[in-house]
Amino acid sequence: MARSLLKTSSLSMRTKLLHQTEFEKKKKLEPFPGGSIDLQKEDSGIGILTLDNPSKMNAFSGVMMLQLLEKVIELENWTEGKGLIVRGAKNTFSSGSDLNAVKALETPEDRMALYNLQK
Repeated sequence: MARSLLKTSSLSMRTKLLHQTEFEKKKKLEPFPGGSIDLQKEDSGIGILTLDNPSKMNAFSGVMMLQLLEKVIELENWTEGKGLIVRGAKNTFSSGSDLNAVKALETPEDRMALYNLQK
């Protein structure tokens, strides 16, 4: 039970942190469009997360970084979930991140804040 409370507390804290920093990060990352992240939740309890940015070999754009945060929160709240497959569209996993979007997060602290929200 204590573990359940900690997990719930952690989820709500992450959600609060996301909302507190979302507007700020959104302003910085939205100017870097392109691609999308799709999440399919199968009845079997397996989720399939697909990275799709064909113009940049599935590199994460700013918009995709924001979408990933939303999908992670959605998955954390999916009580029927048992596993997750992460794949890239069109036979390419991911070439990394769009460096221009990463640079938009001006300081290392900004980058770590975004990373910590994903944990």
